[in-house]
Amino acid sequence: MMQLIKFPERNSRTEILTRPTIDNSSLEKTVSEILLEVKTNGDAAVRKYSKKFDGIELSDLLVREKEFSEAAKSISAELKLGIDLAKSNIEKFHLSQKEEVKIIETTKGVQCWRKSIAIEKVGLYIPGGTAPLFSTILMLGIPAKIVGCKEIVLCTPPNKDGKINPVILFAAQLIGISKIFKIGGAQAVAAMSYGTESVLKVHKIFGPGNQYVTCAKQLVNKEGIAIDMPAGPSEVAILADDSCIPEFVAADLLSQAEHGTDSQVILVSDNEQVIVKVQKEIETQLEKLPRKEIAKQALKNSKAILVKTKNEAIELLNEYAPEHLIIVCKDEESTAEKIINAGSVFLGNYSCESAGDYASGTNHTLPTNGYAKAYSGVSLDSFVKKITFQKLSQQGLQNIGSAIELMAEAEGLQAHKNAVTIRIKGTSGTSVPVKKKR
Repeated sequence: MMQLIKFPERNSRTEILTRPTIDNSSLEKTVSEILLEVKTNGDAAVRKYSKKFDGIELSDLLVREKEFSEAAKSISAELKLGIDLAKSNIEKFHLSQKEEVKIIETTKGVQCWRKSIAIEKVGLYIPGGTAPLFSTILMLGIPAKIVGCKEIVLCTPPNKDGKINPVILFAAQLIGISKIFKIGGAQAVAAMSYGTESVLKVHKIFGPGNQYVTCAKQLVNKEGIAIDMPAGPSEVAILADDSCIPEFVAADLLSQAEHGTDSQVILVSDNEQVIVKVQKEIETQLEKLPRKEIAKQALKNSKAILVKTKNEAIELLNEYAPEHLIIVCKDEESTAEKIINAGSVFLGNYSCESAGDYASGTNHTLPTNGYAKAYSGVSLDSFVKKITFQKLSQQGLQNIGSAIELMAEAEGLQAHKNAVTIRIKGTSGTSVPVKKKR
């Protein structure tokens, strides 16, 4: 069960809030070898590692039209309606993030503006295996489509029969993604990073994955391939007082614990009875879960922390910077105003993390492992570059020219100064006439 920590001292927080760690030295060596071989040998290397890690030999890596139609037939009407609802809400929330171009006249005759331009080619990694995360297709594919990414490549591992989970194919087709490859693990990241005979090279890679996928993303990032964010095992923290419903809190903790054995859940409260009741509920609910053995291992990494005051709890949680933060307090909205480090925040007894994971509309691709102190979750901004523009009239340059000349000279950059001086004094704004051909 979760370790109980009572009234921790401030100087012990770092130790208490440590995430589960693994030795990455051998992992990096293995992943580096995979990246290099795929970079060198393309599809042949991809097939080699698919056989080695997934136990599957594939002649064709691309999902064909027939497979999409077969997948759609195998899914219940009820599930299709559920996915449609999630799609609609995610679209609404992300469409609201569009920005209009605003031209700002900083000085008379000096106009500046910024424009969002879609990243031309993006790659999405969607985990398969025991938990095929088809919901992540909606979270990544919808904003990519909204901003207008020209090429969207999706990689996901096949099962032992060489087939992709049908719901993954349905969700992808629903939002208009057709380039899907039966590739998993580090080899998928390599294929999208470097390009192969089958897979298009992309400019940015998105999506969660196991330790091999995460390591591969971090390594290709060093080579200049952009990634959505650094990522680690999934996590949730819950701040609860006596207004919480312990049954709900326990369910939320377990919903995160079932992700993987290296997941972590944290419960923080200023009321010991809340912790006792939640722990009891966890024991009851755990036994009914199909993935209880995974959840049990995750709970060994997890902690229930009793603090003296709510302010102390807020300080501790801001230090932890959780991927997901659930606040179940009498004054949840005013408490939430004090949160400065979190990936996504859920307020009240009925705002379960699962809502954000699937269908409320917010994005579930979020910073983990404390990266919420500096990183945001995926949004429309994740799929664009923001380019600045400016236009100066002759009068505009004259209005700021003196300042530019003085600053350039102070930095010892005479050519910078001359670029202004020659325009203001050298030509008096007269353009060079163009000779017409006879």
